[in-house]
Amino acid sequence: MPENSVAMSHAERCALWKQRLFEAEAGLTRYLTEQHGGRDLADWITVRGELFSGLPGPGEEDPERWQRVFFRAQALMERFLVSRYGHASLQAWAAANAQVHRYVEPDRGQGALGPVLRIARQAELYASRYRVVRTDADRAAVEIGHCAIWDYRERARSRGVTLTLKSPCEYCTHATAANIAAKGYVPRHELTEGPDGHGCRWEAALTPDGATTGRGSAQPVTTGDGACAA
Repeated sequence: MPENSVAMSHAERCALWKQRLFEAEAGLTRYLTEQHGGRDLADWITVRGELFSGLPGPGEEDPERWQRVFFRAQALMERFLVSRYGHASLQAWAAANAQVHRYVEPDRGQGALGPVLRIARQAELYASRYRVVRTDADRAAVEIGHCAIWDYRERARSRGVTLTLKSPCEYCTHATAANIAAKGYVPRHELTEGPDGHGCRWEAALTPDGATTGRGSAQPVTTGDGACAA
């Protein structure tokens, strides 16, 4: 285990894949309801059926299998959304997901470190190379030196899986920033690309006056141009 990384048990990995799937599906349902008044409802019901087909049953708790379930579901949702509403809808979907995340992600009393550790746990799920570099309650940060979601996506693409987005960053940056903001902190990120591949740095912080933003009200601040979180 690399220094300043997070350890996750078998059960915790399965639980986080399930939570991420719930956040994404519930968020998209919320987005369609609020922004489009039930438009494409019949098609969405069909897609939802695909999302939840072939789920592992009781006693089949396998993190790698849940990873495949989540990845397939994410790809289906991206294709459904972009094909109907365009790439600009990704940010609105991320905002809707974040409002679900706000309620289902536990508050462990860690301040700004809480949302940063969620990013670290997602990085751990994919075996990305990362380290938590600041752990203060008012400002915390994680650096991802190599984002392994790129590797996973490219392996899927080579097997013939249809991917709507050119890179995971097209959605991930919106989603990660929105999750931090939904927990009441100001998100900042820098995208990087170097000898180790695609990476990024994420920070969650209090406002300059030492207060949280009020959940869901923070606007993401971005610097750099390159890759994505986990």
